[in-house]
Amino acid sequence: MKNSAFLTVCMNPTIQKILVFDDLVSDTVNRTNKYRMDPSGKGINVSRVLKQLGKDAVHLCQLGGELRPLFLDLCEAEDIKIKWVESNSPIRFCYTVINKNDKSVTELVEESHKVDEGTGKRLLDEYSKIIGDFSTVTISGTMAAGFPSSLIPDMTRIAKEKDVRVILDLRGQDLINSLPYYPDLIKPNLYEFATTFAPELVYRNEINPEIKDLKERIEKIIEKNIIDKFNDNPVSLVLSRGTKPVWYWDSAIKKLEEYSFEKVEPVNTTGSGDAFTAGIAACLDEGASLGEAIISGVKCGALNTAQISPGIIPPS
Repeated sequence: MKNSAFLTVCMNPTIQKILVFDDLVSDTVNRTNKYRMDPSGKGINVSRVLKQLGKDAVHLCQLGGELRPLFLDLCEAEDIKIKWVESNSPIRFCYTVINKNDKSVTELVEESHKVDEGTGKRLLDEYSKIIGDFSTVTISGTMAAGFPSSLIPDMTRIAKEKDVRVILDLRGQDLINSLPYYPDLIKPNLYEFATTFAPELVYRNEINPEIKDLKERIEKIIEKNIIDKFNDNPVSLVLSRGTKPVWYWDSAIKKLEEYSFEKVEPVNTTGSGDAFTAGIAACLDEGASLGEAIISGVKCGALNTAQISPGIIPPS
């Protein structure tokens, strides 16, 4: 029997700096003594929450540049298990600016540098060596520039050949090209799903608010792009929608279901989607239904939203 362990994969590591201000005034100097720095990226956040849920998790990524020792030291300080390959690509910083006065959370994101040629092969070789040791793999986020477009589909295929559960938190061609290899669950948010499969629903970087029959249209898009094409081995789907109810398509039920939850007062939303992924993955690994797993995922996401740092849930 395969060990209950998790591999989290993300090809876009970052160091997250969080700065908290009582108020922010534009066009002048703003100072704060409330700040912190964490290793981050979607896969690191998933690993961090899985660890807090009592699960054994290993993160796989590429690293490079002069900040690599800092990134590894930060992971070691939190006992985050990590495997990596050389990319010769400097690790980026991302910044979260929290204004307590108006309760705003602003993200400042550095785009990643291009990885060296051959990084994709090194990463896939390492992945292929270790994937059989895990019961579940989560693959999250956008790849840094320089990776081959075949990388994530190949990872999906190899995992399924090893009978490993695959959860994809992706969008665009990475998601579309992975579907023929039958991931168990895909988990974009609604906006990412629409930009991938139905860009006509998007208006000015959001779902067009004038669409009245949105749920019915989404259900038809799922049937056309996923169910009809992969009916011999259907994929389950979760669509998060921020503070709105979660929509999900359970391959066993073949219907777009909805889960409503109470809204929470957010402190920092960074990493909440990753906490949601971790909660779902942990629950599915324990044999729960998708509906039960979503309840756990929403709880983890809400707990993270109430924290300053990304990928943190307080002990229950």
